[in-house]
Amino acid sequence: MNVKEIYLWLVRLMSRLCGHRRLTDVVYLMSFGDNLPFIRAVAQALRPTQRLTVFYRPQQAAAAAQLAQQGIDVVPFRDDLRFVATGIPRIMRAQILYCDNYYAFLGGLAHPRGMRIVQLWHAAGAIKAFGWDDPTTAQRSASDQRRFQAVYDHFDEYVVGAPAMGDVFAHAYRVPVSRMQLLGYPRSDRLRNADWVTQTRAKVARLAPALTGHRVILYAPTYREGVTFTPPLGLAEALTVDPTARVVVKLHPVLAEQTTALQRQLGDQVVVAQQLSTTELLTVTETLVTDYSSVAFDYSLLPNAHSLLFYLFDLPTYQQEPGLQADFLDWLPDCALRDSQDLAAAIVADRSTDLTQFNQRWNTFNDGLATQRVVARYHGTTGTND
Repeated sequence: MNVKEIYLWLVRLMSRLCGHRRLTDVVYLMSFGDNLPFIRAVAQALRPTQRLTVFYRPQQAAAAAQLAQQGIDVVPFRDDLRFVATGIPRIMRAQILYCDNYYAFLGGLAHPRGMRIVQLWHAAGAIKAFGWDDPTTAQRSASDQRRFQAVYDHFDEYVVGAPAMGDVFAHAYRVPVSRMQLLGYPRSDRLRNADWVTQTRAKVARLAPALTGHRVILYAPTYREGVTFTPPLGLAEALTVDPTARVVVKLHPVLAEQTTALQRQLGDQVVVAQQLSTTELLTVTETLVTDYSSVAFDYSLLPNAHSLLFYLFDLPTYQQEPGLQADFLDWLPDCALRDSQDLAAAIVADRSTDLTQFNQRWNTFNDGLATQRVVARYHGTTGTND
């Protein structure tokens, strides 16, 4: 028995010891800090006898602090013995357990009959393969595969924004499609909220005034786990081919050195906007350059979405590991750009991308009312967006 199996055994033991408790509370497991309006809506919908607890990963401390200021109970969350001793007993009081990611400890949790575990995924669509569709999963040990499937099976319901995403989950996690709930992603509501967009643009103008009055090109590729990102030859020249444009680079936070190096290559056209999130920058972006990132699904919901460019310089390698959705190239809203010359030509052409079919496939129920539908389903009332 390895360390992971021992940990899951302890989770199972503690959850069984606490299995007799009355299920009245709501628990939210938070590893992404961009769903706070939904969490607030859940807090407002609770009955007087219910309590909401948010267990958060340490990197979301700032988001947790915002919730704490509004009286919501927040608890830092690490997979360790302290969590087994103090966290599992609190989770075992939950009538509803929301999860915004894959949480390994669920594989050992003794699932009470009266608890509903709901997966609120952190992306509206899927380009990268995951679960059993990830080629590396087949190479893992049998015990690892059993642990993975145990987690997948623990989710009673999956909140999705479109049938396409439900099909992806059903296939990747080997779970019945009947578990998919077509309610829309609450985190997408703000992208359809004109007031939020206006306020966010004002924030961008205040913190990054150099973008005002210019075409904004945002380069936001996905994070390549275990890979040191090396900008492809000619990337900087392609991103700056429009001399009137301003370019913002948003790489993963762990790639700070690579970000600085690429910004240096971009010269006077680069605008450094570290204080702004990728989502905030999307509200002023005319051209989004990405690859396999779910940021494309968010951008396509915004009224300013003009051109969406998929720059896939490492496509053959990425198809092998971590893998891509099999039909990915079939539903792209535009042709894939394979080298910097193609990217430069597309930026110069500045053609509008028709996102109609793309949104019909992935954003069917991401209409700005997802929070209301999700809160109504799990709490019997209508939530409000803020």
